[in-house]
Amino acid sequence: MLDSIKRYAQWVLQRMQRRPEEGEVSVAATDREDRLAALGAERVDHRFKGLPPDAEGLTVAELAAERRSLFTGGFTTPVLTLSAEALEHNLALLETYADRHGLAFAPHGKTSMAPGLFARQLAHGAWGITLAVPHQVRVARAFGVERIFLANELVDAAALRWIARELARDEAFRFICYVDSVRGVELMDEALRGGARPVDVVVELAAGEDARTGVRTEAECAEVADAVAATETLRLVGVAGYEGEVPRPDPERVRAYLGRLVSLAVDFDRAGRFARSGVEEIVLSAGGSGWFDAVADVFADVPELSAPVLKLLRSGAYVSHDSGHYRRLTPFNRVPSEGSLQPAFRLWAQVVSRPSPEQAFVNAGKRDAAYDLDLPEAQVVRDARTGAVRDALGISVTGLSDQHGWLRTEPGAELSVGDWVGMGLSHPCTVFDKWKLVPLVAEGGEVTDYLRTYF
Repeated sequence: MLDSIKRYAQWVLQRMQRRPEEGEVSVAATDREDRLAALGAERVDHRFKGLPPDAEGLTVAELAAERRSLFTGGFTTPVLTLSAEALEHNLALLETYADRHGLAFAPHGKTSMAPGLFARQLAHGAWGITLAVPHQVRVARAFGVERIFLANELVDAAALRWIARELARDEAFRFICYVDSVRGVELMDEALRGGARPVDVVVELAAGEDARTGVRTEAECAEVADAVAATETLRLVGVAGYEGEVPRPDPERVRAYLGRLVSLAVDFDRAGRFARSGVEEIVLSAGGSGWFDAVADVFADVPELSAPVLKLLRSGAYVSHDSGHYRRLTPFNRVPSEGSLQPAFRLWAQVVSRPSPEQAFVNAGKRDAAYDLDLPEAQVVRDARTGAVRDALGISVTGLSDQHGWLRTEPGAELSVGDWVGMGLSHPCTVFDKWKLVPLVAEGGEVTDYLRTYF
């Protein structure tokens, strides 16, 4: 947590030193610092899985300052960890990737819901944070995030009224969300009447007939845009979509969809839709964690429009990466010259039963590990007798119960009751949500920091 606070404080200082635009009134920088520092002031207790029982009563910052060993410092299993080095590597890699390709970056915060990670992402050049639902927006605002892209249509009247109050309270706050229906526009307009300034919206173009959300055709997109133009509460600022919903995705199909998205922006601009909205920049946004290389390629060829184009990438899983789904899916597999992400997660569990030479059980299960895409991957074993760490040769995870992991051990595999098994995980979005406080572990096992999550 101390490292998070330092990085965030540096970012806040930069914001304070920036010359404000005319009329700009930002949320107090001291308030932002205080809120992040308050994470370190939280007391360690029974709410946080895996932390040392003898640390009860310490603040998170005090525990971090002790820099305990994960293996000998009293941590209990199961315990989820993040590699401090892999995390920093991934943050830096996407920062340089976005810069190299002329992209702005609003990483999807729903992946981690960790304000300490939001701070690190902003310190690494992120334009803002992408989110999915109102609760997540409230968390980000509570920790001073000034630019939020909501990758969803927002029609909840109570949430919209809160957004309107935030926009009135803080002129530096920028909020953008999807619209994907005329009815949605009507509901938003009704809830936002009387607001101090309009809410910026982008029309979402669906990636196919079976996509989960989005307007299905360009003609319908124009109808939604016209509905926005007829209100005083909304302002059309661009178009957006999610290429991960393209049916049977391959490079050709994904690029074809992204080409449609660019064409829609061009058509809207030529029709004067953005000029009538008085926008200073046109927002063009796409990019999950599986096809951002295609986004970079297609967005590189956007023609000159009537206003500068903010090409906004929204990948989220990159920050921790994983040892399953995204390890296979990452665009860096297709373009290795751009670099490579490093899996940061490791779930440590202890062998509690060895009923036969072919089977063992650890004390981590569905309550602790993601299992919606892939089962955990046994990677290393820490010998309970010697403390030595070795590769988990001949050991595989075959299933999960609520609180147990089922292991299959091949002939000759070394594994004893009491040993710790370190497992790689798949799908960050369903890993982070199972842990409220995650230790960051340096090479060698020293715990250097903690990340608080808010799901």
